[in-house]
Formats: sequence, C-alpha cells, structure tokens
Amino acid sequence: MMLPKGTTVAVADGEKLNLFRNAGDEAQLQLSPLEHGHVSEAHGSRQTTSGNPDPGQASEDGFSAGIVDLLNKGVLEGKIHGLVVIAAPRALGEMRKHYHKTLSAKLLGEIAKDLTGHGVGDIETAIRGA
Repeated sequence: MMLPKGTTVAVADGEKLNLFRNAGDEAQLQLSPLEHGHVSEAHGSRQTTSGNPDPGQASEDGFSAGIVDLLNKGVLEGKIHGLVVIAAPRALGEMRKHYHKTLSAKLLGEIAKDLTGHGVGDIETAIRGA
C-alpha cells in the first residue's frame, strides 16, 4: 500500500493507540509519531450483558469506540485527510461499527493485525506489504 504524504496511520488494540503521520511521500514511506491526547471509552458503548459477560472485553470495546471518536473528530475538523487503521482483528471489528461516513470516505486502508507493541519499522513493513 502506498500512502500519500500527510496520511495518518492509527495503530491500535483494545488498550492502546499510537498515531503516526507519513512524513515521506508515496515512494518513500516515513512514519513520524503524532501526539493524540487521552482516549476515553465512548459513551453508549457496549455494556456487560449475558451476550458479552466479560467486563474486560466491554472495556476494550469502549476504548476501541473512543479511538474512533477521536479519529472521527480529526476527520470532521479537517485534521485528517487520509487514514489507515491497523488494529488487532477484534478491535478493528468494533472500531468499524463507529466509523462516521466522512471517516469512511477518508479511509485508505485497514490492516487486521496487532502491531501496537512493535516498532515503526515493523509498521512500515506491514503497510508496504498490504
């Protein structure tokens, strides 16, 4: 996958978010870290029920929804012009439920892989291979 300069890359799981911006160009991917502030659980996210009895999973689902709230806000405010989401498969499934239509239009790709504990080089390799 080739990313235009300025593309935002969100690397997430149910507990952690790392944001990057492509400081290079399409031919030379070069991710640099971005500050993003605190991500909190989204209001109205899943509650613990008989269908989802694990309170830890409910918390991770809420965090995933909170990540998307942050990304939706960035897109709607014009701060994100292109986006790639790399997330653990379970988190990515939850995140998709909360994408705003404007975010979906800016989405350049998704990678269902947990890379939150990996270095920038591993993330760049995953993007090039997608």
